[in-house]
Parts: sequence; C-alpha cells; structure tokens
Amino acid sequence: MILPKLVWGKHPIRVFREYTYVQIVSPQRLCDHKVAETFGIFGILTKKETMSKDTHVNREQLVKLLNEDLSREFQAIIAYVVYSQTMKGAAYNHIAGELELHAAEELSHALLIAKQIDYLNGTPTTTPKEVKMSDKAEDMLRFDLDNERETIRNYRQRIKQADALSEFALGEVLRKIIAQEQDHLVDLADALGVDAPKIED
Repeated sequence: MILPKLVWGKHPIRVFREYTYVQIVSPQRLCDHKVAETFGIFGILTKKETMSKDTHVNREQLVKLLNEDLSREFQAIIAYVVYSQTMKGAAYNHIAGELELHAAEELSHALLIAKQIDYLNGTPTTTPKEVKMSDKAEDMLRFDLDNERETIRNYRQRIKQADALSEFALGEVLRKIIAQEQDHLVDLADALGVDAPKIED
C-alpha cells in the first residue's frame, strides 16, 4: 500500500509498507544531502532490514558462529558424560541412561558441525564452553535444560543465516540437529517434572 508523500524541499519521497521502504521520486536528483542525512545516502535503511540484521552475516561470520555452536556441542558431550556417571540414587538410574544416549547424539552433532565448518573453509574449534558442576542430580538436569534451550535458540538463528546465504544444505543439517535437541529438551523437562521451557528467538 502506498502511503502519502513526504516532502523535503523540492524532492518528494514516497514511503511503502509501513514506512519500511523509501523511494526517491525526483528523477533529477537521486538524493539531496538532507535526505541522505536522514535516511542514509541512497541508503534508505528499512525497518525490515533493521529487524533482521542478525540474519544477514557473511561466510566468515557464519564460520565464527558455527564454532560457537561447536563449543556448545563439546560442552554438552562433556556434561552428559560426566552427569550420567555421577548421578546418585535409584530414582535417577533411568535418567542417567538417557543422558548417556544424549551424549552419543551430541557427539554426532559435533561431527556434523565440524564438517560444515570445514566445508566453509574454516577450522573447527577445540575448546568447549564451561561445564557447570554440582553434586545434586536436579542441578545437573537444570544445567542441561538451560544448555539445550540456548542451543536450540542459536540453531534457529543459524538456520536463518544459512538460508540467507543460500547454504541450504547447512540449513538442512541444522534442522535435523535441532529436532534431536528438542527431544533432549523435552526429556530433561520430563525428568524435572516441569513443562518444556519456551524458547525466544
């Protein structure tokens, strides 16, 4: 829908789509200085672009972000391995077994992410994010739950970034990973007797 003209001196501009797109109308001058100062030279920064600025990254930035994801996968592997072997009490025997399965799945995720980093001409990191420790089984499960929620949130963003770069194969790999991460989230929430937490993008 075309909204009313805005006029700056002799150079009117039209605003479309709820002021998210600006077109210089004057054919004589593409942009005068005052319009350039206001909207950015030829720039016309849109609301839509501002809202999605985190989606648009270059390949070098994507590699850096994937390495952060890989560090989280290493964190998850270590946490699941350690927690599954140190949980005490008969009530947690079955849960410990589930965590062992999670550890194996997180390793497969790490391998997939490392392969994608290599494909993008990056070098996979070898450094995990910090693993929290506790002697209480419930604390361990909450640490895992928080980590899974953060992982899913980041993978959602990474899928958008991959698709924006037309790296659709990477997007599909991440979609398969995120499906398992969501299963882990539900398993952990069930073990704690709570609802699966809402994940904000």
